[in-house]
Amino acid sequence: QVQLTESGGGLVQAGGSLRLSCAAPGVFFSGRAVGWFRQGPEREREFVAAIDWDGDLKTYTDAVKGRFTISRDNARNTVALQMNNLKPEDTATYYCAAPPPKTYGQMPEIYDYWGQGTLVTVSS
Repeated sequence: QVQLTESGGGLVQAGGSLRLSCAAPGVFFSGRAVGWFRQGPEREREFVAAIDWDGDLKTYTDAVKGRFTISRDNARNTVALQMNNLKPEDTATYYCAAPPPKTYGQMPEIYDYWGQGTLVTVSS
């Protein structure tokens, strides 16, 4: 079973920035989209952003548009989520996930590989 690994979470004040990274072994991300999801306290897991296998198509949930940017480095097999102007409501555990090859979407059900998550806490 392939394990995705997130990093970059932490505690930040409102208005601050964090950069999350998702890594996978070898060339696992080749031909695959990658998505970021989050789950806050007493909330269901929700879609945050996704990027297709070429990096040409990016999708964001409305709550993060203009503040978060997803990108990928296919040479390094990593995907990043740059989070700017963070708000207390962004506090959550953030997960990266990958669906089967050449599959793209926002529904968590299509993603079959998940990381363990990294905690982001935004203080007011």
